[in-house]
Amino acid sequence: MKKFGSYFLAAFSLLLTAATWQTTVVAPVKQAKTPPTFYKDVLPILQDKCQSCHRSQQPAPMSLATYEHTRPWANRIANAVRMKMMPPWFADPRYGHFANDPSLSEEQIATITAWADAGAPAGDPHDAPTPRKWSEGWNIPEPDVVAKMPKPVPIPVRGQVEYTYEIVPTHFVEDKWVQMAELRPSSPAHVHHAVVYIRPPDSDWLRHAPIGEPFTASTLTDEQERRQAHETTSDLLLVYAPGSAPDRWADGLAKFVPAGSDLVFQMHYTTNGEAAADETSVGLVFAKSPPKQRVITLQLNNHALIIPPGADNFRVEVAGTLPNDATLLSLFPHMHLRGKRFEYDIIHDDGSVETLLRVNYHFHWQLSYKLAEPRELKAGTKLRAIAWYDNSKNNPHNPDPEKTVTWGDQTSDEMMVGFFDVAVPAAMDKWKFFIRHQDN
Repeated sequence: MKKFGSYFLAAFSLLLTAATWQTTVVAPVKQAKTPPTFYKDVLPILQDKCQSCHRSQQPAPMSLATYEHTRPWANRIANAVRMKMMPPWFADPRYGHFANDPSLSEEQIATITAWADAGAPAGDPHDAPTPRKWSEGWNIPEPDVVAKMPKPVPIPVRGQVEYTYEIVPTHFVEDKWVQMAELRPSSPAHVHHAVVYIRPPDSDWLRHAPIGEPFTASTLTDEQERRQAHETTSDLLLVYAPGSAPDRWADGLAKFVPAGSDLVFQMHYTTNGEAAADETSVGLVFAKSPPKQRVITLQLNNHALIIPPGADNFRVEVAGTLPNDATLLSLFPHMHLRGKRFEYDIIHDDGSVETLLRVNYHFHWQLSYKLAEPRELKAGTKLRAIAWYDNSKNNPHNPDPEKTVTWGDQTSDEMMVGFFDVAVPAAMDKWKFFIRHQDN
């Protein structure tokens, strides 16, 4: 039978060739595809997309630096990337393009899924890429200066913790340009968010508050300074929230810290059933030469929000116009537990709306969205921020769907803040930026 089959195939091939003068085509034999392996296929993806958080001394719950660390999590990793839960990214893909988008490609998702389905084979260690070099304890290069809160802040087992402040002198004897900055809480599980302000030596803000000692607004004896604790025009060095990445500004861009400035740490702690103490640090990498542009952080916020009980899609908005030309660099929305969506728009003169970013908000992953192409904005440009809130019982994070919710510091209250970073000429500080010309 085999011999007959061979003759038949040979005769058929000859007939085909004679009749059509075409090269004989032999159907390819399907071969089992070799499954992806850890060292050759999966580790490069983990290095590029995951290890900034998933390694020793970082906030993720497990390390993905080695095969031994990663293998037990293979199926969970595959499920997370298949559902696009990891790496975390919440921008609606219809609006804007962002330089720090960590999303995996469909090919990368398929690789990780196939690897897990095949039993997570290791493969040949010689196929591994060169290990990435990480600064010990930092996601930025080794800092030039680390400013650390001098005294730890005790955090109770339960209850609400008032905003806590600690003023840290820089002792800079000359002006500094900060190109990279990263905030590192010693107890990140207790930090709801943090803001580090730059207090220049000529500022009167909180001038009677203690230096190097934690304090709250209620512990200040001066009534005016108790109000100042919640209101300031000082520039921000950086904003930190769960999941946020360090600030890394491109060459020619940096934040300005005048000689003799203090850094004012504003810390919002939350309790979680375990007592702790936090001593937050901020690492600074200085620009190698004075930049052409200064980065300043601005915000659109609406303190007048009133969210009714049970409202599942409550809309709050705020708008303003730029007093001077600026280059838009990044967007950082901030809400609390009832936050649902957040959007930034440009309202053009003809009334048309250009959406820059729409985020499906996730309280536990508050990210900064860095524009892939910085956007030049003219003086008079109208910017709008819109926030939607879910105060219904269907929101699993809602602490009380029966409550009318207003602005407040605690997570049981709400906030509506649209931070955004802009670049302006290096000689223009925040005060000068807000001086409007008559034609703006």
